[in-house]
Amino acid sequence: MFKTRLLSGIVLVAVALFTIISGGYVLYGTLLAVSLLGVCELYRAVKVEEKKMNLLSATGYLGVISYYFLLNIGLDAYIMMDVILILVAFMFVYVFSYPKYRAEHVMAAFFGVIYVGVMLSYIYQTRNLESGEFLVWLIFLCSWGCDTCAYCVGMLIGKHKMSPKLSPKKSVEGAVGGVAGAALLGAVYGAAIGGYMQGGSHIAEFAVICAVGALISMVGDLAASAIKRNHEIKDYGKLIPGHGGILDRFDSVIFTAPVIYWMAVLLIR
Repeated sequence: MFKTRLLSGIVLVAVALFTIISGGYVLYGTLLAVSLLGVCELYRAVKVEEKKMNLLSATGYLGVISYYFLLNIGLDAYIMMDVILILVAFMFVYVFSYPKYRAEHVMAAFFGVIYVGVMLSYIYQTRNLESGEFLVWLIFLCSWGCDTCAYCVGMLIGKHKMSPKLSPKKSVEGAVGGVAGAALLGAVYGAAIGGYMQGGSHIAEFAVICAVGALISMVGDLAASAIKRNHEIKDYGKLIPGHGGILDRFDSVIFTAPVIYWMAVLLIR
């Protein structure tokens, strides 16, 4: 199991490096595919979709595609209108096929479009910012850096349970260590790339961004765990051997991506 997990992890990192460094249509296409796969995993977890696609899940997939289409052609001003139209489309399916779908399934289907499709797209949007080739790594630095630091600190000195019912192994000490570790990594990263970014180094800004991102990433991780526990599943899927599905690997990144984007817009000049 460890060997499988290690090898698939190496492949995953290699793919992430290639797509993010490439940017443009490579990153855009990859994120669209990842979003559709993630939405599919969520729909099957919450029983919106069983073994095959239905009208409700198909509406969700088309909603993700329409959102990414507007994002690609630069019609950002119409994105909120698109999100509202996606909701209206779900309502059409709900009322004209009644009582085939329950209200909670419709709400879960719309939630999937926002939770996976819209939020993951901020990786692409961050990459497209000025100096985005540097800023985009903050998303992964604070998410995975926090996770690693929290695990190490928790194993060493963790005593107080952060969420005993939801995630018994996570401790308050580990959470503090994760945030502090992510902030430190952000500062080091800011110092390392300062000579390559316009405006010089942003050590303090990167530290703050990574600290806030780390806090949000823990919420994302726990939220994904809560959904799995509510629906009594261990993993969202089996796409990545040894790791589970798309949502099992990107649960914290989903939350941090939009936060990092907006903090970068506000703090980096």
